[in-house]
Amino acid sequence: MVFFSLYEVFQVLVISAALGFIFRDVFKKPREYENYDPIRDYKRKRFKIEDFLFAAAVVAPGIILHELGHKFTALAFGASASFHASYAGLALGIILKAISFPVVFFVPAYVMVSDTSYLHHSFIALAGPLVNLAVFFIVGLVLKHKKFKRNTYVALLLTKRLNLFFFIFNMIPLPGFDGYHWLTYLIKGLSGQ
Repeated sequence: MVFFSLYEVFQVLVISAALGFIFRDVFKKPREYENYDPIRDYKRKRFKIEDFLFAAAVVAPGIILHELGHKFTALAFGASASFHASYAGLALGIILKAISFPVVFFVPAYVMVSDTSYLHHSFIALAGPLVNLAVFFIVGLVLKHKKFKRNTYVALLLTKRLNLFFFIFNMIPLPGFDGYHWLTYLIKGLSGQ
């Protein structure tokens, strides 16, 4: 059984690059205060590789680890699972970014899972958000007990906050969200359907 294929590695890179591009203006690498003018910097609007890499490093791990939580939980239950980039979702994110839409909402990745029991599906749906919650607590503990350089500290703090957001957002019990799938499959599994 292959836990992670070369194609899935390629998709992780595609997702990371797209997320870096989409969020490079939101999660910028902290600038040095000397000679830094944020207004002048904003007006230039040129592509900065350091902002692209910083945004990818802050946003991509939470999303990728979330999906891998689904995948590896499914594999643990004996189901087959594969990680995929949502090319339509990434394209939507890039288009929303290009037109400067005020809210950027899209699904960058997903995991395809073979048919399994309702209870297994319930745990698989819950696994992704729980990974985000675990990252939130782990990064919080690391930040509390270790000193970092400014850039690393800001990146970890943003990662911590984003993972809490990912957990809360994904646990919304509305159709399409992990919270809905978790609750629906749990009820079906416990009722013996």
